[in-house]
Amino acid sequence: MTEGPERMLAVAAAALALGAGVLWLAPAVAQPGESRASSGEKQNVALVDRGHRLFQEECSSCHGFDARGVPDQGPSLRGTGAAATDFYLRTGRMPLSYPGQVPTRARPRYSERQIQALVAYVASFGGPRIPAVHPERGSSTEGQQLFTSHCAGCHSITAEGGVATGVAAPTLKDSTSTQVAEALRMGPYLMPRFNRELIDRHGVDSIARYVADIQQPDDAGGWGIGHIGPVPEGMVAWFLAAAALLLTARLIGESRRGGG
Repeated sequence: MTEGPERMLAVAAAALALGAGVLWLAPAVAQPGESRASSGEKQNVALVDRGHRLFQEECSSCHGFDARGVPDQGPSLRGTGAAATDFYLRTGRMPLSYPGQVPTRARPRYSERQIQALVAYVASFGGPRIPAVHPERGSSTEGQQLFTSHCAGCHSITAEGGVATGVAAPTLKDSTSTQVAEALRMGPYLMPRFNRELIDRHGVDSIARYVADIQQPDDAGGWGIGHIGPVPEGMVAWFLAAAALLLTARLIGESRRGGG
């Protein structure tokens, strides 16, 4: 009768030891995946915190300490997303020197790490992500057609920029493919926004490819004349041809007078 309880106690003790071992080993088995996830989350939280501090130092006077905006100074940035923030910071359009200033392209005021932090902070309030663009998947011919239809009216067919109603459209000679895609999707300043119904993903890739192609045009066998467009270049050619004809006529006339 005494062996039964003792055996039962021994079995129970062994079961407890086995359960404790399983519980001890389980975190070790799951640790690699969980550690990567928690590490990524910690890095993102740290990046957002760093961006928050920088935002309070550099941006809060216009956009508020909580990014809700300041009346007559700057709009709320909640919901604007990573795309708009990344575009405005990397093209030097923000920060402005004073409220109401027209944002124009300039050298970025912040370092790469600072831009990443500010983008992460503003993106934490939601909004469009930075679009993925693959110009190598696009068609330069289709890109030219789309650019002619939607963009050339302001930026010119050669992307050298131009004058639109109430604003000067900038050159795209320094724009990256990502910046082209960001501008198409979020419509900076007075530029219209092109959603997926107007220009799909392949169209964005094609426009980005066309812009990249004309940034480094092939002038083999010709003179680019600053790549100011076919009509101005044609006019320059006509002026040069007219000057050459006048010079030739004068030389012929002088030679005849001298011979007589």
